[in-house]
Amino acid sequence: MKTKLAIIALLLSLILTSCVQKTYHKIVVFTLDASEIKNIKTVGIKGNDKPLSWSKSSEMRAIKKDSLYQLTITFETGYTFTEIKFMVNDSLEFENQDNRRVNFSITDTTFYKAKFNYKHTNP
Repeated sequence: MKTKLAIIALLLSLILTSCVQKTYHKIVVFTLDASEIKNIKTVGIKGNDKPLSWSKSSEMRAIKKDSLYQLTITFETGYTFTEIKFMVNDSLEFENQDNRRVNFSITDTTFYKAKFNYKHTNP
């Protein structure tokens, strides 16, 4: 009976400790150039890792009206990247195309600069 209890305790401890992935706080400063779009009403980001979501856009603030927008987000993640898309005036960029991949910096803060609907980004 003691052998069964020891085996069960060992299995439980393995299950409980082996499933925990270490998480990190990753700060990302997103900057979007939307200068080629006229009459901008709203600018935001959608993504697959909290606090972002694909169902609701997170609003970006204007740094330079009708041109540059920015949002700083802190992710608590065990991953080394996230995926996003920007929205301007309720239009999602790269419709039916791949998402943008944002690789987190080894340091605490990642600076991600992009131009709406253009694939090139900073390295």
